[in-house]
Amino acid sequence: MERIENRIARLTVLAIRELYQSEENPENIQVQSTRKDQKGDYTVVTFPLTRISRKKPEETGAEIGEYLKIHLPEIADFEVVKGFLNLILSDKFWIDFFSTIANDQEYGHQPVTADSPVVVVEYSSPNTNKPLHLGHIRNNLLGYAVSKIISASGNQVKMVNLVNDRGIHICKSMLAWQKWGNGINPEASGMKGDKLVGEFYIRFDKEYKIEIQDLISKGLTEEKAKAEAPIIKEAQDMLLRWENNDPETIDLWTRMNNWVYAGFEKTYHQLGVSFDKFYHESQTYKLGKNLVTEGLDSGVLFRKDDGSVWADLTADGLDQKLLLRSDGTSVYMTQDLGTAHQRYEEFEFDRHIYVVGNEQDYHFKVLKLVLKKLGFSWADKLYHLSYGMVELPHGRMKSREGTVVDADDLIQEMIDTAGKVSSELGKLEGFPPEEKSTVNYRIALGALKYYILKVDPQKTMMFNPEESIDFNGNTGPFIQYTCVRIRSVERKAAENGLIQESDGISVQELDPRENALLKRIYQYPDILEEAGRSLSPALLANYFYELVKEYNHFYQFCQIIKEPDSAKRDFRLALSRFIANHIEDGMGLLGIDIPDRM
Repeated sequence: MERIENRIARLTVLAIRELYQSEENPENIQVQSTRKDQKGDYTVVTFPLTRISRKKPEETGAEIGEYLKIHLPEIADFEVVKGFLNLILSDKFWIDFFSTIANDQEYGHQPVTADSPVVVVEYSSPNTNKPLHLGHIRNNLLGYAVSKIISASGNQVKMVNLVNDRGIHICKSMLAWQKWGNGINPEASGMKGDKLVGEFYIRFDKEYKIEIQDLISKGLTEEKAKAEAPIIKEAQDMLLRWENNDPETIDLWTRMNNWVYAGFEKTYHQLGVSFDKFYHESQTYKLGKNLVTEGLDSGVLFRKDDGSVWADLTADGLDQKLLLRSDGTSVYMTQDLGTAHQRYEEFEFDRHIYVVGNEQDYHFKVLKLVLKKLGFSWADKLYHLSYGMVELPHGRMKSREGTVVDADDLIQEMIDTAGKVSSELGKLEGFPPEEKSTVNYRIALGALKYYILKVDPQKTMMFNPEESIDFNGNTGPFIQYTCVRIRSVERKAAENGLIQESDGISVQELDPRENALLKRIYQYPDILEEAGRSLSPALLANYFYELVKEYNHFYQFCQIIKEPDSAKRDFRLALSRFIANHIEDGMGLLGIDIPDRM
């Protein structure tokens, strides 16, 4: 069905042709939602049209309004306010619109076919030297929601996770375990494997700092001390042994990484995120090294006197970028080159989105540029979804110093808080313990996800757990509770034998609150499309918040089950049922589940 805005623009062009004997492009006609302080549904901006009509904006608007009212039966009336032609659509238009969507469980979604664009979304990408923390939570929730949204926008989506399982940071944890672990493992420690390994990463940094200070006290500069500290040299030696496939080193690396993977899996399950495929840097870095060798042979890259390999990007306004160290070991950029190439060979993607924090903006500029210099035109299909950091009242988190907010601890804190708030409000009285646990979990995760996703990805955000679990205001529990309330209305209606099929709509007139709901719902396909285009789940989150506010206003002033007019009652039940389905679908795109009861 053609959107009413497009029909208005197209008929406005015909009006201009007939009234003023002039041609205009429909794309030049400005049709927008009418301002809240004015009467109407859609507005045609008439200021630009006065150059054609050679009349005042008000007169131009009145003439075009009369034409549209005659030729577009959906227009019940119009009002001209200065240079704005405000069009009022008929109740019949809104009722007919609802009739077409009432049973649509995935309203606004675009179909995905074998010919749909292929989009790869990389998110999470953890290091196997520490557990996931609050920053990872924003990454995972953002990556998962973006994947679901662009899938609903008509794309074939591949959700992938690149595990950074090799490198000097991994060797730091391994070396610390060798030195101070005394053979401990997750079972013996009673800790998740990722947490145990993270403790040794912190221990390494502590010992490293002690050695640095000792060398500085002996006269070395800080920079020289950092390079000469015995423990960092041991870690570098371990990395070389790893790249040379030393059996003992590989065995320890495999064992400790498996501890971490088991820990990650539990956290991913708690967060409700998933992936279509995992990649590992320990495999892809070799592909990157091959590309670097080819670039060196072709003269695109160059080798310095110490044997290290670089890309000279100074002519492009950047600097020289290291790709292989003098000892032959690779860097992050090396493996990203190999991974990007491998994924294009696998998927022939139309777009590849990296969900990575904004501190890596420069990295992805370099990645795209180096790939282009190596002759890969598809490099232009790479896109960095650069998101802002999550901050805490006491400042930024630092993994090395152990000042992070652990993801598992935060999730548990959210669950505990949800249980406390629900208990204080008496919302779960009489619920069996198992159902209470399920409801509290869904409330907690809904609060956490919504609080993070309602913020534009590009913005740095301050996380406040207490604010997120609130049954009023712009929160996940507020939206969940409204949906549960609607389901309760449905159940009561069913108990009274009142549920009817929504295709039997016979209402003729709308209450202004019903009209407002339908107007907002009508906007959703455009909002979903824009959320997919701009990769901003915040647009969806805030749309549903506004919809829920609108519904609660309707619920407060319009009777549903007790409505004596059966046509109105049936329409309101159908509208409520649609909105509940719509909320469940939209929250699902954000990774948020709705409890059965609250």
